Amino acid sequence: MKYIFAILLFLMVSSPTTLFACDVCQKKQPELLKGITHGTGPQGNIDYILIWSAVVIVAVTLFLSVKYLVKPDESAAGHIKNIVIE
Repeated sequence: MKYIFAILLFLMVSSPTTLFACDVCQKKQPELLKGITHGTGPQGNIDYILIWSAVVIVAVTLFLSVKYLVKPDESAAGHIKNIVIE
């Protein structure tokens, strides 16, 4: 984990201009996303709906994966875990 952080830190220090939008891209982006990334950004309401739908799906998936990782609720007698343990 610390190697990944070190690599990201090195990339940010070595070329900070590649991480943020250039002047041309900033002019094409909506006010909310100005200066964050290259490109034109979302072009209409459908793009925002798709982006927020993806954010919701990822958040729900993350929540459920952590929930079932912490407390898996495998108490059924026929569960494969119990078959393997016995």
